[in-house]
Amino acid sequence: MIDLKLGCPVWACAHWRGSVFDRRARPTDFLRQYAQIFPTVEGNSSFYALPSADNVRRWGAETPVNFRFCFKFPMTITHRLKLRHAELDTHQFLRRMAPLRSRLGPLMIQLGPRFGPESLDVLDRYLRDLSAEFEYAVEVRHRAFFDDPLAEAALNQLLRQRAVDRVLFDSRCVHAASGADSSTREAIARKPSLPLRVQSSGERPIVRFVGQNTVEPAKPYLHDWVAPVQQWLEQGKSVYFFTHTPDDRNAPQLARQFEKLLQTTLPALPRLPDFVQPEALPKQANLFGEAGYQ
Repeated sequence: MIDLKLGCPVWACAHWRGSVFDRRARPTDFLRQYAQIFPTVEGNSSFYALPSADNVRRWGAETPVNFRFCFKFPMTITHRLKLRHAELDTHQFLRRMAPLRSRLGPLMIQLGPRFGPESLDVLDRYLRDLSAEFEYAVEVRHRAFFDDPLAEAALNQLLRQRAVDRVLFDSRCVHAASGADSSTREAIARKPSLPLRVQSSGERPIVRFVGQNTVEPAKPYLHDWVAPVQQWLEQGKSVYFFTHTPDDRNAPQLARQFEKLLQTTLPALPRLPDFVQPEALPKQANLFGEAGYQ
């Protein structure tokens, strides 16, 4: 069975009315309509704040049984505490997510650029002590894990021993942008430019791909992922592939583009359901564009 899970970094983007959502969708409709098309979402909001217990229960009720959330660990754990003395915060985070257990993909531990090879023993202890009820993946951003072969080999060996996947982050496309708009400039400033890695350390590879605000520039960069993703799928792995754009507007279309590229070599790949067919706008509304629907 081919198990590719395509998704976006968020599920609530008002710009998707008329494509992912119907034109009259309210914010309370967004997750339910998103989950009718995409089988997974990153859920970046948990990086900044712990969701309420009511929201967690509601998210479970609004999604089908095969949907998977891949939430990030809170930045308090990964960036402020750097995994040290984080037992209480970790317990609180995992308990809050527990009601979604059947709908959780790997929970992502995104480490900051200052978490380097000298802290691998800290990462090892932290992973060792995590609850076995959940699945995990680790993203590193320290340059030494890319520039020092020994440091990278030690990281990959640790992840394999702990049966934890490495999150593969690809920001080449956005960093190649020229004449960028404000959202792209912000993305370039915030997202690191790191060498490409396509090696999987576990059974659930995660790719976070950052494009530009238009789809076309991403095509050659997305093409680089066709062969490794095909190989992982043929090995029976469950692959998560998240497509980002700086303003999120075309993130769903970017996912569609990768799906089309992959279907050229994997014609049996199941297709995502079609987007919502846009409804015809009243003639009077057309005089003013579609600003009222954004």
